[in-house]
Amino acid sequence: MVNSSTLDSLPQGKKHPKGLYLLFFTELWERYSYYGMRALLVLYLTTAFVSGGLGVDPAKALSIYGIYTGSVYFTPIFGGWLTDRYIGLRKAITIGGITMACGDFLIFLTHSQIGLYAGLALLVIGNGFFKPNISTLVGELYPRHDKRKDAAFTIFYMGINLGALFAPLIAGFLAEDLFLTTLSDGTMHYGFKWAFLASSIGMVTGQIIFSTLNNKYLGTVGLKPNKTLAEEANENQNVPLTKKEKQRTTAILILACFVVFFWAGFEQAGSSFTLYTKNFIDREVFGYTIPVAWFQSVNPLFIVILAPILSSVWLKLSRSNRGDLNMTTKMGIGMILLGLGFMILIPAVMQTGSDEQNITVKANLLFIVFTYLLHTLGELFLSPVGLSLVSKVAPVKIASLLMGVWMAAIGVASLLAGQLASLTATLGYLEIFAVIGATAIILGFVLLVISKKLVLMMREENHT
Repeated sequence: MVNSSTLDSLPQGKKHPKGLYLLFFTELWERYSYYGMRALLVLYLTTAFVSGGLGVDPAKALSIYGIYTGSVYFTPIFGGWLTDRYIGLRKAITIGGITMACGDFLIFLTHSQIGLYAGLALLVIGNGFFKPNISTLVGELYPRHDKRKDAAFTIFYMGINLGALFAPLIAGFLAEDLFLTTLSDGTMHYGFKWAFLASSIGMVTGQIIFSTLNNKYLGTVGLKPNKTLAEEANENQNVPLTKKEKQRTTAILILACFVVFFWAGFEQAGSSFTLYTKNFIDREVFGYTIPVAWFQSVNPLFIVILAPILSSVWLKLSRSNRGDLNMTTKMGIGMILLGLGFMILIPAVMQTGSDEQNITVKANLLFIVFTYLLHTLGELFLSPVGLSLVSKVAPVKIASLLMGVWMAAIGVASLLAGQLASLTATLGYLEIFAVIGATAIILGFVLLVISKKLVLMMREENHT
């Protein structure tokens, strides 16, 4: 590994390096910014201008949401390329963090579509420098075969989900409660801009801490571009792929196609699910109306609860005579769980209908909660397993490229998710939810059927 020389600057032992926890908190603030925007973007776009929003048509708003959430998965390809060759991991993280802080602040400062688009563009560009490189930096803290690495990424993943958990709660409270005011004519005015300011302050806070402590806790790791490190190590990056490596690459690309549809369904959480929850779910509990944005915290809350449980299940299975489920089987089950989540909403939509102008009855909030529960289980079966699969199976020479392709697949899915969500305005929620759910279940079973073939394609010398 090209990072072997830089590791000499860090103490090695049984405990995790303190730099891991620095990256944990830095990532937490970035996820706070992203998930805060994810929770409020559709609401901000569709709320009337006089009420603190932009008054955009719902179908257009859902398309904008899809473009934004999709774009953040494409720019890491370019950000990673620039970082590998010219910048270095730590500088890239700082550039990305500052750019995203400026994006949130610009949206706070302006109350216009132009200001929003410019702010979103800065968030997308900043994410391209930040997101792929902070994850890479976590791996660079350890030797390649260090047994602590899997546990390190589990700790880091918890930072992601803690940010995702608290962001909608705080953003929703600021926008829909604390800064909610009533104008003289009785119009409700929401405090969206204050939630955006809070995200900007969070990003600045994370960057100040990172910049202050990185030399102390990261040593020289992440200072030089990977290209420079490779040249210093005299590594040959031009050896062609073997036949077996080509098979493993093909298997990853096949799985990426399934991943596209999984995330296209999963990303309805921030688009069609948000609007359905806002208009058709009874959000009143003991006299208090739950902010719509708070429902975006249900998924990360379930992850925090369920991830340790599933991890222990995988560990127990691996120690059994039969062994753990293979990765592709887990991913197929994840697809099926996603589809079942949509099926739970079918009775609710049949009860409420899809006409926002003629709402006679609202559905119990448990419908949407149980949908998020199944989607979270599906995510835990598919998402971390998929990332682990790419990191283990991808040929070393193109590992970064294939990880970029994997993230780009999620980007394509997000764009597709926005288009599917926008169709609810014309076709209705029942039709869209039913089609997505049924398709996910069918694709899940298809993946289970071809699972053994994919395992053989990905197998190296002894095992997958």
